[in-house]
Amino acid sequence: MKNYEITHLISSEIPEEEVKQAQSRLVSLIQSEGGLVLEEKIPFRKKLAYPVRKQSQAYLSFLVFQMEPEKLKDLEKKIKEISQILRYLLLIKLPKKERKTSVFAKKPKTLKSEKEKKVDIEEIGKKLDEILENEPE
Repeated sequence: MKNYEITHLISSEIPEEEVKQAQSRLVSLIQSEGGLVLEEKIPFRKKLAYPVRKQSQAYLSFLVFQMEPEKLKDLEKKIKEISQILRYLLLIKLPKKERKTSVFAKKPKTLKSEKEKKVDIEEIGKKLDEILENEPE
């Protein structure tokens, strides 16, 4: 079994009780396909960045579950049949040790070049003395 995460938007036009029912229906679909729900986030209302199916708000939630990869296509077909789910994203959830760093991660700081290294104060003092001694009066 592999770990998966599904993030989904539930329509905000339905009553709050039905939102919980839609969430539990999704959990039961996963379990009916032989999956095991590991983590479940309670849906919360969220303003969307852009309208999805002419709705500017929706309930956002996610589930983490384990399932055999062969059964994912059947699960996706059944999820598409739930009219209350506006949109979903199904991802493979990797263990932390297998995760790669993001392309957008900050680059490590590079070492300073020879020119940028700090100069010793004593050296500066000696050079100033040399310049001042050679200065015409």
